[in-house]
Amino acid sequence: MGELYDMDLKGRPLAYTPFCDNNKDMDGYRFWRQGFWKEHLRGKPYHISALYVVDLKKFRQTAAGDNLRVIYETLSKDPNSLANLDQDLPNYAQHTVQIFSLPQEWLWCESWCGNVTKSKAKTIDLCNNPMTKEPKLQGARRIVSEWPDLDSEARQFTAKILGDELERQETTAASSIQSDTSKSDASAKESGPSHTSTSDVSLEEDSESKAEL
Repeated sequence: MGELYDMDLKGRPLAYTPFCDNNKDMDGYRFWRQGFWKEHLRGKPYHISALYVVDLKKFRQTAAGDNLRVIYETLSKDPNSLANLDQDLPNYAQHTVQIFSLPQEWLWCESWCGNVTKSKAKTIDLCNNPMTKEPKLQGARRIVSEWPDLDSEARQFTAKILGDELERQETTAASSIQSDTSKSDASAKESGPSHTSTSDVSLEEDSESKAEL
């Protein structure tokens, strides 16, 4: 993240990564290339909000926060505006609060970028796919090779915090006790005939001794 922290934002208070456009299968879903957004952006890119950088000094100097607040109050009067607030607001306001576009490799998303550029990605965004509507966790297991192990580790940690681990241990202990009890019962049954045989042998030996006498 040091590279991102030290990056020159060219005097802009905000930095975002533009949406990819190299997965042609998604062309029909690129809303920013048509209608309202195409007209409003006037050639500027529509950025994804999953990763962003703020130059706090420039943000304060340019009163970026105040400008965003005024624009938000204006747009929020229309219930159809700002459907995706954290993303729509800065993109709408970029004519006033300028955005520095980060290099594409800073945020890779399979839906919009395709697999060709995945090897160059510095961060991966498990964004929604409006075409396949694949659940995010299912996509995570498929896209990120490390995900199953990380997910398993997280689940075990969560279970431990919630006490599920203790409950499982108690259940295991109870099962172990039942198993030991069953083994003891089985041993007792096995040892029963053995004692009887020994007694029979002893009686036979006593009879032989008496006969000799």
